[in-house]
Amino acid sequence: MAAIDRHSATLALAHALSAAELGLPVIPLSRTKLPAIPSPHHGEAGPVRCRGACGRTGHGVHDATADPAAVRALFAAAPWATGYGIACGRPPHHLIGIDLDTKAETDSTAALQRLALKHLFTIPETVTVLTPSGGSHLWLTGPPDRVVPNSVSRLAPGIDVRGAGGYLVGPGSLTAHGVYRLAPGTAHLSPAPCPRTLLRLLTPPARSPYSTGRPTQGRGLVHFVLAAHEGQRNTRLFWAACRAYENGFGDQLADRLTRAAVRTGLTEHEARATIASAARLTMPAPRSVRSV
Repeated sequence: MAAIDRHSATLALAHALSAAELGLPVIPLSRTKLPAIPSPHHGEAGPVRCRGACGRTGHGVHDATADPAAVRALFAAAPWATGYGIACGRPPHHLIGIDLDTKAETDSTAALQRLALKHLFTIPETVTVLTPSGGSHLWLTGPPDRVVPNSVSRLAPGIDVRGAGGYLVGPGSLTAHGVYRLAPGTAHLSPAPCPRTLLRLLTPPARSPYSTGRPTQGRGLVHFVLAAHEGQRNTRLFWAACRAYENGFGDQLADRLTRAAVRTGLTEHEARATIASAARLTMPAPRSVRSV
């Protein structure tokens, strides 16, 4: 391993241990921002539902821990790690991450301010992490009895939410695009409580136990995928699948979304892989799973 890589790995571990001291569960990340420890179930036949019950590491965010010895063991298993992820939705902070993207076609910061004005809540001063792409992550805390799911652009274009089952890239992490850093003036802050009104917006309505999965359910999402042009097919499919899973009928709509995506030019394998990614992102992890 090159000297610069060893240095980056040492810094990543140091930052991760500092976060763990604050009670934040962490995992090692590679330069791609993905969990650094490969899955122990790679190559196994059929869908793998294990989230760490097998006792091995390599289960992504489900490995996250705030125990210093366990953190060191995780990084020892991934000496190539140059960053760390912080698990959201876990005690004691029940962290919620508001990811404000910066793309030419959207101003997510302004969109969040418009939401605040419309729904009459104040965006609190809180820990803010600046991303290498020019975006930012706002750290908020939620109550222990509310599960905030992950979502992509559901609040507004360019605003993603990291909740239960998701993670935020921690400050000090080195990625392929640069370093994540604390915004000036926020290093001394603690994550602020999420405003109640915003919390309601982040939490989708309860799913009805009598949902029938009507054939018309999700028709608009299917049409949205069918209208995709080359270059936007995968993005549209991912967005539609996220909306379907957030509203409780993702599994029922998966086949129709797949057929629609295939009609636009994706292969069935590509379509189902994209839908599976949306399902993993938006479906919260069970609270009964314990970290390594």
